[in-house]
Amino acid sequence: MSDLHDALGDISTIRRQMALNTQFRGYGPATLAGTGAAAMLAGVAQALWLRDAAHHMSAYLCLWIGTAVLSSAVAGVQIYTRTRRLHSGLSDEMIRTAVEQFLPAVGAGILITFVLVRSAPQVLWMLPGLWQVIYSLGVFASCRFLPRPMIAAGAWYLLTGLTCLAIGDTRSLAPWTMGFAFGAGQLLVAGVLLTATPENEDEA
Repeated sequence: MSDLHDALGDISTIRRQMALNTQFRGYGPATLAGTGAAAMLAGVAQALWLRDAAHHMSAYLCLWIGTAVLSSAVAGVQIYTRTRRLHSGLSDEMIRTAVEQFLPAVGAGILITFVLVRSAPQVLWMLPGLWQVIYSLGVFASCRFLPRPMIAAGAWYLLTGLTCLAIGDTRSLAPWTMGFAFGAGQLLVAGVLLTATPENEDEA
């Protein structure tokens, strides 16, 4: 019985190592481009109906957190189905690896948002920059099993995040700081996947 457990453990280790050394194809360019379009639409909505975000932070947070949750849900469903189709036998390990790479950044973003809202509302103008910097860390962490040009997307989010922080006041809450940064960033991610992945026919 012990030999059986050891053998199963060895198989699990091998499968996990294969997942770590295989390019992840679960991110669909079309879906990620759609999340970029969603960010741009949210920026337009803010420009039209939430012009003074600094004095309506609850609405601002609802808009952008809602956009992030919706985009993540759509992308998550697509990642699951696409990974099942393209990675077949390794799908569970590939999904687990992808989640493990990005989850720390997501968790950090949630916790920082919660702490600032509860304890330091006077510096909530920093959130757009912090969100983008944290997202860049998630992208960089995922680069090990994505096409190498994806580093450019991580650099983009790091640059836009630092730019927002450098603004230094509530001007960082302007619609473009999120709409343009995440809209263009996700389109960049989609473009990298479309051009650097050999299976371009699997665009969904």
